[in-house]
Amino acid sequence: MTKNIEHQFSMLVREIRKEFVGNGPREISTCFVGSWAVSEMKGNLTNIEKFMMGTKEGEKMVHEARTGLVKKIYTDLSVRRKFEDLAGASILRIFSDIDIEADIAMTIFVFDRPLVSKEK
Repeated sequence: MTKNIEHQFSMLVREIRKEFVGNGPREISTCFVGSWAVSEMKGNLTNIEKFMMGTKEGEKMVHEARTGLVKKIYTDLSVRRKFEDLAGASILRIFSDIDIEADIAMTIFVFDRPLVSKEK
């Protein structure tokens, strides 16, 4: 079975999240739009994080911790290089956020050239 590069990109996102956060998202999909790789992830939160969200302060703490951790992960040059090698392009910027109530996270990788989805 062949896997397209968008699927491989999603699996790399899951692998990185699992390595650094301890669990990966339950569902993930990535699509290439011009020079952007847009990854949508559902089912990100751990049981402890869900428990903490019982208060407004807990919600804020979970949101800040999640977004801060993800941003820190992508400052690691070896992590960025894995995505660049797969995409065949250099990362210019990465944007990431999570809607903790819906448990949906989005990460947008902005590359230096348009990306092409092709069978490998």
